Amino acid sequence: MVPLLRFTVSPEEEGIRVDAFLAQVEPIPSRAFAQKLLKNGKVKVASLPVKPSYRLQAGDVIEVDWEEPQPLAVEAEDLPLTVLYEDGDLIVVNKPRGMVVHPAAGNPSGTLVNALLKHCQDLSGIGGVLRPGIVHRLDKDTTGALVVAKNDFTHLGLATQLKAGQMIRIYLALVHGTLATPEGEINAPIGRHPVYRKKMAVVPGGKPAHTSYRVLAVFGPYTLVWVRLHTGRTHQIRVHFQYIGHPVAGDPVYGRGKEPFMLDGQALHAAGLGFTHPRTGQEMRVAAPLPADLETAIRYCGERWGPKKNEIILDPFSD
Repeated sequence: MVPLLRFTVSPEEEGIRVDAFLAQVEPIPSRAFAQKLLKNGKVKVASLPVKPSYRLQAGDVIEVDWEEPQPLAVEAEDLPLTVLYEDGDLIVVNKPRGMVVHPAAGNPSGTLVNALLKHCQDLSGIGGVLRPGIVHRLDKDTTGALVVAKNDFTHLGLATQLKAGQMIRIYLALVHGTLATPEGEINAPIGRHPVYRKKMAVVPGGKPAHTSYRVLAVFGPYTLVWVRLHTGRTHQIRVHFQYIGHPVAGDPVYGRGKEPFMLDGQALHAAGLGFTHPRTGQEMRVAAPLPADLETAIRYCGERWGPKKNEIILDPFSD
């Protein structure tokens, strides 16, 4: 049987939010943990579940279904890892399609973090137990360059650059249709989709999101573009290009369905990563080779509609 914690609200505690109250009592470790219990229906007043915003009344009896939280641990795993650059402070890897960056619900193992722990064993602790060294992320089916910090000094330096928009993140994307201009900016706020909660969308009141692009090649019904992220919202490129009517090819969530070429996910690749090395001050520019399926898709489009793949300069740092 799940242990039951029981607390009675005193007159002095009346008016306090229930999540704030629970954060102050043993054995609940934090307000965030209390909110998780509340959202999962584990906290009741008068036998009814309450929300985190519920204001306590004197005499309320709070009952909490309590299970001792299990310690989190991430095991090192011997998984394939393509290293693009590495030194004593950081490592840049070429993340493959289908690999989740860090453990989470439904993905306790087989992640990039599991592979990194096996490879270098000295990651920054700022990201916590589940995200050691992780400065930024890529979606599961987005490939390409990702930098990971090996110590807190480097992590803080990289995170500062990322927040200030100083880190250069350049993606190669194959999108539907022909864009109206050869270069453009997309400034549109992104938040949780109002109906489909697992999706993101451009919504009023969302977080500011800024994406810029430059057309690289036009293939009949598709366009190959360089994309630069100036902010880092969840699914930002995929949402922004759907928003302007040019969804990323192969995108199972925001795309248009089956493509005439084989792809195991969206045609989106983090092709170039630029930053200032926090310790040396050196300007770093790291390029990630294309995954085989995206290279095949580009070749297919070039052979069918032109231009040929060998006529396209695939250098993320070229002007």
